[in-house]
Amino acid sequence: MNAHTTWGRVRASAPDIFDAEARAVFAAAYPETPHRLRHALDRHSLLELNALADLAQRLPETSVEYNRGDLPIGVDGKPGGTGLTIAETIRKVHEANSWAVLKNVEQVPSYKALLLELLGEIRDEIEGKTGAMLTPQAFIFISSPNAVTPYHFDPEHNILLQVTGSKIMTQFPAGDTRFADDRVHESYHTGGPRELTWDERFMEGAREFPLAQGDAVYVPVMAPHFVRNGPDSSISLSITWRSEWSYGESDARGFNHILRRRGFTPNAPGRWPARNRAKAYALRAMRKLGLA
Repeated sequence: MNAHTTWGRVRASAPDIFDAEARAVFAAAYPETPHRLRHALDRHSLLELNALADLAQRLPETSVEYNRGDLPIGVDGKPGGTGLTIAETIRKVHEANSWAVLKNVEQVPSYKALLLELLGEIRDEIEGKTGAMLTPQAFIFISSPNAVTPYHFDPEHNILLQVTGSKIMTQFPAGDTRFADDRVHESYHTGGPRELTWDERFMEGAREFPLAQGDAVYVPVMAPHFVRNGPDSSISLSITWRSEWSYGESDARGFNHILRRRGFTPNAPGRWPARNRAKAYALRAMRKLGLA
């Protein structure tokens, strides 16, 4: 699927995962306000440990990441592993001291159908605000007790659904340079890491979202966050999508990176609903000409 293509609606005969109240909460807050909502995705057969271990072995190596769970909130670079295989890590997650993510599980038809079913339920609310829903993707997180997903940000609109276990997601305001400097954004959008430098003083601006089974949390584009798992192992499903606005923000950051290398001090892209068209189109034109 091309990065800038849309997709067709999938209608499910089963009861809705997001009920009318959840959709109303989401519609009122989307796209810039983080919030918690309820879902009915419970003990789904595709999200059981054995199914996930099998899925991990079917995915390409680039779509699987797993490492130690006893990590600090801030890390420099990718953390180390535990010596277990991904299948062992998932099946033994209760005692593996690990954190694992299966990326782009929509590569497998049954998981793609689940993703499109979920996004189809809130498609009207999304497209009413940010236009066509682009590049739907899904990620599954399998975490040992007390495991930490370090401080980072992501370029997608994202809803994280807690399926089993519990965790606390701690979020920080998107676009606020106190928590991620403009240069860090520019570095990420030109191939740098998504992991961010942590400072305990950031907690003064933190907002915590405790998540139990049946809870979900919305994460705005590029909102810094970290996650600490609860006392039991857990499974979470992250459903994500892009918008022309989010792609425009990414490309404007990339253009700013070029300007900064040439000695300028560019203004940061505007948050939604600013479209950032001039800088985004400039970078896209440079790419076509082989200049970026």
